[in-house]
Amino acid sequence: MQTKRLCRPRYGPFALHTALDGPMPEANGREEITVTNPANGEHVSTIVSASQDDVRSAVFSAHEVFKAGVWSRAPAAQRAMVLSNLARDLEERVPELAKIETMQTGRAIREMKAQLGRLPEWLDYYASVLRTHSGFVAPTQGPLLNYVQRIPLGVVAQITPFNHPLLIAVKKIAPALAAGNSVIVKPSELAPVTVLEFAEMAIAAGVPAGALQVLPGYGRTVGKALVSDPAIKKVDITAGTDTGRAIGQIVGANLAHYTAELGGKAPIVVFGDADLQSAVNGAAFACFVASGQTCVSGTRLLLQDEIYDEFMDLFLKKVESIRSRMGDPLNPKSTMGTVISQRQLQRIEGIVQRGVGTILAGGRRMTGTSPLDGYDFSQGAFFPPTVIADVPTEDDLWREEIFGPVVVVKRFSSEQEGIDLANGCKYGLGAGVWTQDLSRAHRVSALIQAGLVWVNTHHRNDPSSPWGGMKESGIGRENGLEAFEAYTQSKSTIINIASAEDTRSVQDWFAEEDDTEKRYG
Repeated sequence: MQTKRLCRPRYGPFALHTALDGPMPEANGREEITVTNPANGEHVSTIVSASQDDVRSAVFSAHEVFKAGVWSRAPAAQRAMVLSNLARDLEERVPELAKIETMQTGRAIREMKAQLGRLPEWLDYYASVLRTHSGFVAPTQGPLLNYVQRIPLGVVAQITPFNHPLLIAVKKIAPALAAGNSVIVKPSELAPVTVLEFAEMAIAAGVPAGALQVLPGYGRTVGKALVSDPAIKKVDITAGTDTGRAIGQIVGANLAHYTAELGGKAPIVVFGDADLQSAVNGAAFACFVASGQTCVSGTRLLLQDEIYDEFMDLFLKKVESIRSRMGDPLNPKSTMGTVISQRQLQRIEGIVQRGVGTILAGGRRMTGTSPLDGYDFSQGAFFPPTVIADVPTEDDLWREEIFGPVVVVKRFSSEQEGIDLANGCKYGLGAGVWTQDLSRAHRVSALIQAGLVWVNTHHRNDPSSPWGGMKESGIGRENGLEAFEAYTQSKSTIINIASAEDTRSVQDWFAEEDDTEKRYG
């Protein structure tokens, strides 16, 4: 009963051509996807997947809306007002949207309320960018006025993941809409409900119909068809590295713009001079928030020799505290929720139980009942916070993204060894450094190969702060002016301001009997 009050039992593609389908769309031959709660297996909603025809129709209508100019050429102040109105509407709906997020992802309600409560900031930030961003006049030679503007790209496609369904969607949608593009989103088939709800809110707040459309479905069908359409001028994805490479080949063939936030294997480097309790608390947050299902999760914990034993004693106590207070994800006192599915649960357990390393905590799926609230763990995809020592650096536990609450621990002696271990990975999205030595903080941060380095904190994120990775963690950046400009292209307009008389005498390249030097270029 609670699920039905929070969201509809059925959703379909949110597109201009499906507007008459109503709130309870029929499949009409299209595939249906069941969204289930990973904490108990209960039905959350049935999603009518977009078909190939839906993709083509959505791209066509998005392009027509873009050409019509109702959003792409709307005054910046008007677009800013709409985004600000949408931010206020979103603020009001955070409590119910947070519950939907918890039901479709299994993540703890405490996390989802805190995360979604910040989403209006992204809309407000890009509204402010629109109110303050300006073009410029380029310096030129001669009597010319060269002004440069940023103009939208056209129709853009976004593919978003299950781990932060609405957060990552809003991070992408806000700059894309602010810039004046027509946006089509393909959310994860595992957690599409909040993105569909947000799209409805956007239209109600004043975004023109067709300027934001959502096409639910599987990546291999709907996602591939969407990014393959030659009318798409930019693709922005958050996904695994293999998926990023595959989509990049398609996008490159179409000469479209591309932003890809991909995998990660974040090191947490704790030096001997760190404030130990702060480092323990911060490492626990880095490793286990979102059940370890973020691309910047602290998955490699590197501890300097002199504090290893004391740190591990405190850390394992913290881990046990987290585990003992896990329960119903909708319980505000529950510390950690599930992983996204039974399939992912089996994958994590299989990797951990190969006999590599020494398991110090966790390691097997949770069964029995919660000491916190009596919740039956066996009905959901619950995996405990897991700590493993003695893992070789060539093993998958060290090298590959597990995407679960699993951290490997390793000692280091010198500062350089800590840096080398941190960089000994193909990924480079996020990293954490814990030290009270100011010089070391700057020195080590500069040498770590990651797009984001946090010092004495972790996973801090603001709409103004660029977010993206190095090495195999992707290309391009979310957030900030960088993201806004990535959804635009520059346009130079060069105006001759010389008099007509001067123009006739100076610019007639093919003038007869005129030996004066002419300008070329």
